[in-house]
Amino acid sequence: MLLASAVVVWEWLNEHGRWRPYSPAVSHHIEAVVRAGPRAGGSVVLGQVDSRLAPYIIDLQSMNQFRQDTGTLRPVRRNYYDPSSAPGKGVVWEWENDNGSWTPYDMEVGITIQHAYEKQHPWIDLTSIGFSYVIDFSTMGQINRQTQRQRRVRRRLDLIYPMVTGTLPKAQSWPASPASAASPAAPPCSCPQCVLVMSVKAAVANGSSGPLQPPAARKNMPPSGAVKLPPPPGSGAKLLDSAGTVRGPVKTVPSQAIRRQASSTPAGVTVGSPASPPGANGKTGRVALATLNRTNLQRLAIAQSRVLPLKWVCGEGSLRDAGSSFCSPSSCPALPGITGILMSAAGLPVCLTRPPKLVLHPPPVSKSEIKSIPGVSNMSRKTTKKQAKKGKTPEEVLKKYLQKVRHPPDEDCTICMERLTAPSGYKGLQPTVKPDLVGKLSRCGHVYHIYCLVAMYNNGNKDGSLQCPTCKTIYGVKTGTQPPGKMEYHLIPHSLPGHPDCKTIRIVYSIPPGIQGPEHPNPGKSFSARGFPRHCYLPDSEKGRKVLKLLLVAWDRRLIFAIGTSSTTGESDTVIWNEVHHKTEFGSNLTGHGYPDANYLDNVLAELAAQGISEDSTAQEKD
Repeated sequence: MLLASAVVVWEWLNEHGRWRPYSPAVSHHIEAVVRAGPRAGGSVVLGQVDSRLAPYIIDLQSMNQFRQDTGTLRPVRRNYYDPSSAPGKGVVWEWENDNGSWTPYDMEVGITIQHAYEKQHPWIDLTSIGFSYVIDFSTMGQINRQTQRQRRVRRRLDLIYPMVTGTLPKAQSWPASPASAASPAAPPCSCPQCVLVMSVKAAVANGSSGPLQPPAARKNMPPSGAVKLPPPPGSGAKLLDSAGTVRGPVKTVPSQAIRRQASSTPAGVTVGSPASPPGANGKTGRVALATLNRTNLQRLAIAQSRVLPLKWVCGEGSLRDAGSSFCSPSSCPALPGITGILMSAAGLPVCLTRPPKLVLHPPPVSKSEIKSIPGVSNMSRKTTKKQAKKGKTPEEVLKKYLQKVRHPPDEDCTICMERLTAPSGYKGLQPTVKPDLVGKLSRCGHVYHIYCLVAMYNNGNKDGSLQCPTCKTIYGVKTGTQPPGKMEYHLIPHSLPGHPDCKTIRIVYSIPPGIQGPEHPNPGKSFSARGFPRHCYLPDSEKGRKVLKLLLVAWDRRLIFAIGTSSTTGESDTVIWNEVHHKTEFGSNLTGHGYPDANYLDNVLAELAAQGISEDSTAQEKD
């Protein structure tokens, strides 16, 4: 028997076999659909509550998360935790990535950390739950037991996860009802879509290229899902509707089309299942999404229609577009990847419109058409590594940004989390200043232990600059850790969508792989550089040229790229973007990294300003 009351956390299984929690807001959204019952449709569009999850749909019947653009399926689960644990209190523990963003721990790890924190333990060793880390609460740091590398951790408050009371079901299917589990299977459907899908599945499973099976033949279909193939092509077999009316000749599905459809199944999608019957050739059938029945597929397709460019047509029994009477997944370019399989298998009448085409690059440009940009010198530059002035100790560098505070306020130092009226709680390398000295940053006015600021400076780039950890105000000239490379920029005679009256500035970044330096996360270790050269685009307008000039400053200060962990692929020790967004899509905006985008230039100016780069920076660089 499970707990009489518990908090519900919805989780998904990642590629490493770890269950990762959805946020409290997303879990509340999923739970609301669950409680609404079958009338809610049985599917959850995650983009409705979190725009970053726009590609994802959860099918509650099969308990799978479906990604629309790649077709990837991942299991999800509805897990229960004690109301007195971290999710029941809205406590989230997170660790800091190499790019400065924060990632929540797995729920089990976060609960373990919170339990130790509440017990006022000075630290917690996570080895017992399979992680080689120690969390030091005095420094709010995570220490790798093998490499001794440290990362910052933080504890923040969020929404409390949804609460349930009463006897909790152990089953994670939806809806959770014993009656539904015991109910007999629905009779097979005889609509043209189901005929098509079942025939394709049968042909794939049996290695045959036979034609589609007429609905009348489905009456004798065995429950196991094995399909008796119809007569060979040319036998004159006809498609019949539910009333027995002849609808036209049976359409054949060539074996090469079936193989093409099967081979186009995206990576990450489970192909086949133990329940698939062996084919006539003795091989086990390999059918994409074979574990999802028609109802589940239909539910996914309906949810997907909310974001796909599809128009639903009532009263029709086939997939139709503007120019054909019947459209199959293997021949319809409007249905990418397994979307075609989903829509066809669902048996839903639709009218298809072709989605916009992805245009990453401009038309070919000859060397004679490439021009320099008026008002911008040269057409390329290389990374230069600027060192902090020698002879300046951290204490001397920070002295010009600080004012000593003789009577500290009775509040926490947000670096060490000790009271400012008490000595610093930092336990690392010992700076030469006294731990009880307190200083106020001259421009923003935030107050810290000077001891903590010196320690923070020593852990950074040590370039003579300081960034307030509270408000991010930058003191001095901030530089980054971008590896050596080359930046090229020039005009091409083509216009970007939304900017028809001007040419285009093309930027080409080239960074080769290499060995990490002392300023990088793992000095001496090699790093990769994926996707280079990277092409980016700006309109050749007054504001576009302004952005280019500031990007040149950012490049010289080594702030465009960094070495860290890719948020896209999960690869570590690789070159990544460093919080200054670029447009890498020339003629469309399907990925969100293209045009038209009316706010992009203003947004990137704000991102550059957050790095301490504004119009004043260009003049500062010339001095």
